[in-house]
Amino acid sequence: MGQANVKESYEEFKSYGYADDILPKTSENRDWGTFNYVTVWMGAVHNLMSYMTVAGFFVLGLSVPQVLWAVMIAALIVSAGYVLNGYAGQKYGIGYSMLLRSSFGVKGSIIPAICRGLIAGVVFFGTKTIIGAQSFNVIFEKIFPGYMNMVPGFDFLGLDFPTMLSYVILWVITVGLFLGGMKILSLFSKWSSPIIYIFIVGAAIWAISVAGGFGPIFAYAPAKPMENWLVFIACVSALVSNWGGPIVNIADLTQRAKHPKAPMIGLPLGMITSYILFGITCVGLLVGTQIAFGIKDFNVVAAIDQIGNPVAVIVLLLALNIGSTSYVVFGNLLPSGLQMTALLPKMFTVKSAAILTAVLGTVILPWKLVNGTAALYMFYSFIGSMYGPITGIMLVSFFIERKRKLDLSSIYVKPGENGEYKNGVNMVACGVLIVSFLITLSGSFLPNVPLLANISKSAFLSGMIISSVLYALSYKWNKSSAITQRETTAKVS
Repeated sequence: MGQANVKESYEEFKSYGYADDILPKTSENRDWGTFNYVTVWMGAVHNLMSYMTVAGFFVLGLSVPQVLWAVMIAALIVSAGYVLNGYAGQKYGIGYSMLLRSSFGVKGSIIPAICRGLIAGVVFFGTKTIIGAQSFNVIFEKIFPGYMNMVPGFDFLGLDFPTMLSYVILWVITVGLFLGGMKILSLFSKWSSPIIYIFIVGAAIWAISVAGGFGPIFAYAPAKPMENWLVFIACVSALVSNWGGPIVNIADLTQRAKHPKAPMIGLPLGMITSYILFGITCVGLLVGTQIAFGIKDFNVVAAIDQIGNPVAVIVLLLALNIGSTSYVVFGNLLPSGLQMTALLPKMFTVKSAAILTAVLGTVILPWKLVNGTAALYMFYSFIGSMYGPITGIMLVSFFIERKRKLDLSSIYVKPGENGEYKNGVNMVACGVLIVSFLITLSGSFLPNVPLLANISKSAFLSGMIISSVLYALSYKWNKSSAITQRETTAKVS
């Protein structure tokens, strides 16, 4: 069923009780052109968590050229993920939550939907918001001297009062922006990027200048050089994991495409171009301030604070927070809202589910998850162990098993019906997901097993490869699979 038939089936599917937000997008509702896809992540690339991730590369011993290569390879992988996993969404006008049904079954899709929409969404919202709150501390200290000394001795589950206040302020801003609706979000995405670029490029130029130019920066050598190439792969995977969520649910955006080429051109163009500039500015800022001021552990907030001019520091940190907020809204709150609405339409709307995500993102005490480089990379291992396997299964299911063809009537089923899989569950896909997740994450708990430890360090890439191979080899064994059902239906008709 192609886009021409989507409009004809829209009202039928709507009569089954599906919310408007998760119904196939008709041509009238496809409002994103190439420029929208070029700009959607351009500002979000420059977020504090991405800078912290690259700072970790230097801590792990990568040289400047190695860091730049890691950044660009990650950009290419992420771009490929966007194009491939976004193809079905653009072609059929459906989002991630419904696309999952073709791979995992009507009921089986609940597992990956919860992984992406709730678990990962909650964790990413919390961690990015607390990182932003820590930068807000610097901003408020510049504006209100003594801000960090408020309520001395206060401790709320490991959080001091100034940081808690900064967290609440940023939480309200982020959720409020999301509740403003898609038109506000589209305008925010389109026009926030130029603001971010103006100030981040300015900061990089300043850092390169105080370091003595490009020569000293490219000549910089880490105190403990990278031990082996597996560390480099782990760094690439960590940066990909940072964008693993959008790779998984990119159909939520590509379903709005006005024409097929819009996301196929716009997403790679925007990501690769942005990452070229991100790599240069990131290296310039982190290494430049390290050379000039000896910043401990390449702390990006501390590096920016060395600019000295309070106005410049405030504006730059605000620009980076705009990037982080854009990522949180499009990459976490939106997919979380869509997934929970698809799973429990009578309980949630997209907005109410997003608010729940934001609340739970605080309840998990995210400030304990990003306490240093080791904790950050443990976080990426966990996230990548979910995102990688889901991505691998979705790609093999759509491109190999189904040969790029979907039957929307088996996805948008009547209440009580199970679609094309027995009991509504593709047991092979769900089994492969669980096995891949356990294999990929196990190395974090079994560091003395070299093979598992190395797999875990490159969790997203390893998980995607493992799940792709396992599913490609085993999906035909599922006797109640879609292929069997389609053959039976064809004979009857």
